[in-house]
Amino acid sequence: MESISNPIVHIKHLTKSYRRGGQIVSVLTDISLDIPSGEFIALMGPSGSGKTTLLNLIAGIDKPDSGTLKVGGIDIATLSEGELADWRAANIGFIFQFYNLMPVLTAFENIELPLLLTQLSHKKRQEHVELALSMVGLSERMEHYPSELSGGEQQRVAIARAFITDPVILVADEPTGDLDRVSAGEILAILKRLNSEMEKTIIMVTHDPYAAKTAHLIRHLEKGELDVTD
Repeated sequence: MESISNPIVHIKHLTKSYRRGGQIVSVLTDISLDIPSGEFIALMGPSGSGKTTLLNLIAGIDKPDSGTLKVGGIDIATLSEGELADWRAANIGFIFQFYNLMPVLTAFENIELPLLLTQLSHKKRQEHVELALSMVGLSERMEHYPSELSGGEQQRVAIARAFITDPVILVADEPTGDLDRVSAGEILAILKRLNSEMEKTIIMVTHDPYAAKTAHLIRHLEKGELDVTD
């Protein structure tokens, strides 16, 4: 178990199971892990090891069966669905393997989408989006639709959308899993920059050792248990 003073994520004796038909299937068993603010951690493990489930719990998409789960000092397992939705919007940026972009919106409009829920003026939203596009190297592609972008470019749009609201944590589920090695390297370089320059805490699920090397800390899951020998 990691023991860190005032971690951004504090997990202790966490368990999670799902019902499949008439059976209860255990997914995570007695997980304890502390993640310091500003860390870049990779969660590795084979398919079915529970790494995406753990990521979803940290991001407030799901709730644990038992144990302690605090993010930023808040016990998110105790929040109502409405409170949890507000908390996610303010604190978590999501990066998915298959980008999850709106096909009818341009790159600019996809990135702007989360800002429409804020009180920012149109001018301020435009400034924020243009800065985000610049950071991911897509200023000249802002008017292009997802179908007009490569996979790597679509993922860069998705990353810009994830950090546009300045969340506390970025969670990335296999962010390079659908990309070639060159595009994957570009995505990992952006994540590394967000971590080092913007001090974003990044929690990345990956099965790729090449991607995991970008992180400062690697933790392995095996059959729902955290490898304490890491």
